[in-house]
Amino acid sequence: MKKLLVFAFALLLLPAVLAAGISIEKHSEKEVMILDLDQPAKFNLSITNNDHSDFFLIYAFFGAGLEPTERIYIEKGQTKNLEVKVLPRSDWDIKGLTSFNYYIQGKSTPEVENKLTVNIINLKDAFTIGAADLDPESNSIQVYIENKVNFNFEDLNVKFNSPFFDLEENLDLKPNERKSYEVKLDQADYNKLSAGYYTLTADIKTNKTRANVEGKINFVEKKIVETSSRNYGLVINSKIISKTNKGNALEETQTIIKKNLISRLFTSFSPEPTNVDRQGGKIYYTWDQEIEPGESEEIIVRTNWLLPFLIILLLIGVVILTKKTTNRNLEVRKRISFVKAKGGEFALKVTIILGAKKHMERVRLIDRLPPLVKMYERFGGEEPSRIDKSKKKLEWDFENIGAGEKRVVSYIVYSRVGVLGRFALPSAIAIFERDGKVKEVSSNKAFFLSQQKKDEDF
Repeated sequence: MKKLLVFAFALLLLPAVLAAGISIEKHSEKEVMILDLDQPAKFNLSITNNDHSDFFLIYAFFGAGLEPTERIYIEKGQTKNLEVKVLPRSDWDIKGLTSFNYYIQGKSTPEVENKLTVNIINLKDAFTIGAADLDPESNSIQVYIENKVNFNFEDLNVKFNSPFFDLEENLDLKPNERKSYEVKLDQADYNKLSAGYYTLTADIKTNKTRANVEGKINFVEKKIVETSSRNYGLVINSKIISKTNKGNALEETQTIIKKNLISRLFTSFSPEPTNVDRQGGKIYYTWDQEIEPGESEEIIVRTNWLLPFLIILLLIGVVILTKKTTNRNLEVRKRISFVKAKGGEFALKVTIILGAKKHMERVRLIDRLPPLVKMYERFGGEEPSRIDKSKKKLEWDFENIGAGEKRVVSYIVYSRVGVLGRFALPSAIAIFERDGKVKEVSSNKAFFLSQQKKDEDF
């Protein structure tokens, strides 16, 4: 009975073990497929082979199939980053979020099934257009077009049309990007129009595909808000933005101020902004305010440039102090270089140089090996006085080092495991006596890049 239970438990575990041959991680999100365009939906996958090396095929019975179509070789323990593409079928009428199964099969690895989800839309559903509220006394208006999906549109031709203006633009739109345009207006074109909402249309063309998108323009009732701005002060700069409602209705206003990454650190606001939006190296502060008739609102922006001036002075002081403290009587420099090992191991030559500016007594040099490496029993210069293999520590003792004298020691470390990217060695430490006092200095940290030129043999 016990053997039967063990056998049944093993059968339950078997699919999980087989499925563990590869692991899949999806890095992209909000993938979109636009039916009007001959463009695939793109998925970024990382496939890790946890089993033996094999050739893998990715396929699906969705759309026009998946790319790449050829088998992909993945070694054991290797991770491959792939861009998987799927094209729509011409006879489709599917819309919205759709999930489909895809399969990864190796020549000698069990097949793995997984799911992907894509948003299937028409071209017109990818965009939103609109405009800022139009004040009858304004001579310009902000109009925008926004890409709502995760798709990069290039070489778009957009023709805006409304009772107030016509505008044509050629542009590119990155995923979820919005572009705004300021349109100059002639009040004679719309002085007979009543307040209310008017239709804004956009004829969007890309390659041979066209789409019509609609938005709205709010032609507001007559509200007059006067805005004034004052600047004063050089070291402590103050900007006061004042808005006065001289109309006959409650006015909702929006004020936007732009700062860069440096100036915003030393800027204060009164009142605090209602929204802060960071776009690249620019910070946009927004105030949304309601102003009653006959009332005024002020926004005070104060930038104190005295603080960065004091910080610069402090940094200069730190640099001067650092130069003084680094002008030490004993200098320790450490460097590494690649060496060719006959057995194919990864090997490095470590060289430590001690330079004395003044006479030194009882100098002890201590260096440690990083993990995963071993020491080759060959030394350049003086051999270590002590070697602690368990702690991977080497020590050299020098009774005297004269002024201007240099001592050079070197040794070789190796590892049977290859290194990719940057390999770091810890700092060496030198302890010495000078004028009856014990002092300690550290070397630089030495780094090695795997692309570095191989220049020595051992």
